[in-house]
Formats: sequence, C-alpha cells, structure tokens
Amino acid sequence: MLSTFINQYATLIKKLNFKHLFFVVLPKTITMNKYIFIFLFFSVLVLNAQDKTTHPSFLDRTEFTVGYSGNIIWNNGLNFGAEYLWKEKVKKKEKKRKEKVITQQLLLNGNLAFTNNFAANTDAAIFTNYGLIWRRTNIKGKQISIEFNPLGYYRSLLPETYEVSGDDVKKVFLPGRSYYAPSLSIGIGKLRKGKKLTGRYINLNIMWRAPYNGGIIDTISLQYGFRFGLKKNK
Repeated sequence: MLSTFINQYATLIKKLNFKHLFFVVLPKTITMNKYIFIFLFFSVLVLNAQDKTTHPSFLDRTEFTVGYSGNIIWNNGLNFGAEYLWKEKVKKKEKKRKEKVITQQLLLNGNLAFTNNFAANTDAAIFTNYGLIWRRTNIKGKQISIEFNPLGYYRSLLPETYEVSGDDVKKVFLPGRSYYAPSLSIGIGKLRKGKKLTGRYINLNIMWRAPYNGGIIDTISLQYGFRFGLKKNK
C-alpha cells in the first residue's frame, strides 16, 4: 500500500513542477508548516526508494568463492575468497544471425587459504592475497580471467619445534617462517545466471615467496571452485 503510494507520488513529482504541486497535492486549508513537513517527508521516502533501485548494494556487487587449492600430488588445501565488482563495461555487436554481447569486468579480490601435505603432515601453510581481477564473459557465460595479486603474505607452519636457550629447552610457539608472496593466476570459468552457485572456475596459479634462502622461490598450483552470492535471487 505504502509502496504504491510512493510510486504514484514519484510519478506526480516528475509530471508537475513545485508551483503546481503546492496547490494540487494538498488542500489549501493545511497550514504552511504542515504542508512543508509532509512534502519533505514524502520526498525523502521517494528519493530513498529511487536510490535503492538505481544504486546496487554491497552484496549486489560482491560474490564469494570457495574451492580447492594445491598441486594435487602432495600439497592440497582449501581456498576462500571474495570478489567485489569495481567496474563493468558491456559491448554489443550486431551480427547476421544474433547479437554478440561481451562483458568486461574489473574486480577487487581477496582470499585466504590453507594447504598441507596430509600424508606426511608437512608443508603446512596459511596464505592470503589481495589484488585485481580482469574478467571477460561472452553471451554464453564462458569466462576468461587474469588475476594479479601484488599484496600477499605466506606463513609456513612447522611441526612441533624446540629451541635451546642456555641450559633451558623451550617449545617454540607457532613455529614457521613468513614471506612476502605476490601471485598471478590465469583461468577460465562459467557464469550460471539465476543459480545459487553463480559460477565455477579453474585457475592456474603461480606464487612467489621472498626472501627464501636469500632469493625467491616460485610455487605452481591449481585452483578449482565455485562462486556464490549472499543476496537472495528475486
């Protein structure tokens, strides 16, 4: 009931200027103070309703990811992330039989992962990366993406470790090493419109760790998983 009235009021605002509105919407018997208050009140409601329809919310522009991360052979784990749509450009081209639509996106990306050699309980690590994704989607939903993460932190987790200090032997709290770890990924995927799982992806990832024994070491891994949104589909 209220939403219908607001929509009708919004239509009236567009058709009438303020001078006409003062005399058409409200009776002349209402005092000027009441008139101004009611006018401003409904104007705020209209602007707020229009703002919600024209500006997507944070959840509208954000998707979350969950999937596998590792090299399959000895190092395996899980990767959790989020992607926020920063910019989007849609190109349309007319062809003989159908219209060609290409969507290009720039997304802000962040992830957190844990990997381990579960057979030997070695090579355990936690790492996180932050950067930018370029993604191209065609009309069939097929996607190509390039992800560059200049910000990265890698923490190796060693087994139970002790250190000798004088005559004392102490257990080391959270033994391991920290590295600066940027990464680069190239992958393909599939958009699933109207589904709870909005897409799937598979990426080939390379990560650099420094300093490692005075230099840099690279690690190649495979990432496979799904995207999903928290906002309910209308």
